[in-house]
Amino acid sequence: MVAQTLDLNASLSDDDVDRIFRALADATRRDILRRTLQAESSVSDLAEEYAMSFAAVQKHIAVLEAAGLVTKSQQGRLRLVRGNPEAIQRAQALLDEYEALWRSRISRLDALFASERNDASDIDTAPKD
Repeated sequence: MVAQTLDLNASLSDDDVDRIFRALADATRRDILRRTLQAESSVSDLAEEYAMSFAAVQKHIAVLEAAGLVTKSQQGRLRLVRGNPEAIQRAQALLDEYEALWRSRISRLDALFASERNDASDIDTAPKD
């Protein structure tokens, strides 16, 4: 699992990571992503779901597209938007790496505290002169 995580993130630059998490920082963009991961949708259909202008929805989609979280394609007059699960997997792999670092630090703290408790109990049980 760790090797897979490293391979997935080898292709992510700092700029890529920044774009992904900036895109995910907005509730409307997360909702658009959720919808387009469930089913491909036209920009027009997506725009109908939000109380904002068509242009505003297009801007949200552009941010998601720049982050690689969605792709757009043209089918006749329709512009279709589809979520990119691979980009989500790369973001998840990055978060998994951070979690592994965090858990490692917590484990080291636990070991340090356990060592200190053992040292303290050795002092308490040592014979008194």
